[in-house]
Amino acid sequence: MPDRPARPDRPELLPPNRMPKRGKGGSPANRLALIHALAHIEFVAIDLAFDLVGRFGAHFPREFADDWMRVGAEEAMHFAILDRRLRQLGSFYGALPAHDGLWEAAENTAHDPLARLAIVPMVLEARGLDITPQTIARFESTKDAKTARILSRILQDEVRHVAAGVRWFAQACVIRGDSPANAWRALVATHFRGVLKPPFNDSARAAAGLTKEFYGEVAQSHAYPAVKFPSSGEGQPKAASSL
Repeated sequence: MPDRPARPDRPELLPPNRMPKRGKGGSPANRLALIHALAHIEFVAIDLAFDLVGRFGAHFPREFADDWMRVGAEEAMHFAILDRRLRQLGSFYGALPAHDGLWEAAENTAHDPLARLAIVPMVLEARGLDITPQTIARFESTKDAKTARILSRILQDEVRHVAAGVRWFAQACVIRGDSPANAWRALVATHFRGVLKPPFNDSARAAAGLTKEFYGEVAQSHAYPAVKFPSSGEGQPKAASSL
């Protein structure tokens, strides 16, 4: 597997600390910048899913590849609808700079499938479950119902993506004789540079199998209303091997 996937000439990739600051207001420019940032996340998520298959698929049963190929296809669909939304609003993906922080997380965990699962789906994608309801509310407050509906659809899919990470991580830990929650916290402490901070979307995380047993030690009170998400527990894959 290559260390980095091929990338188009645009967007320009900047270090996170050099990214232009997005305003918090609901101006058209700020909304475009936010949609562009979301499209970039989905673009990188395509490569993250397929890299899991190519780099680590041999360590797992065939169902692992099936799961992550499906995730990659859904991430591609998410990117396509966000890019289409940008074009409807007079912009396009690549019109603004973006940062490569997500792929840096992949590079930092390229040596260990459990580290990759712990950080990418179970920290970074799970954070999307936390912040997307707020983002939807921002677009609703500016009367952009179309973008809000797109993000609501993406949120439902992302619950399944986090669930895939939790399932395969947990099964690999069981084979090794490790506690999934304890192993996750140890890997996060080693490989995640940021801070796990509230608010946490407990209902969406629980639907994905990422219960408070994992992150409860860093959780605090939050203001999310209770929202019922369908459980992702059915269809458990076969046990992982060679780990």
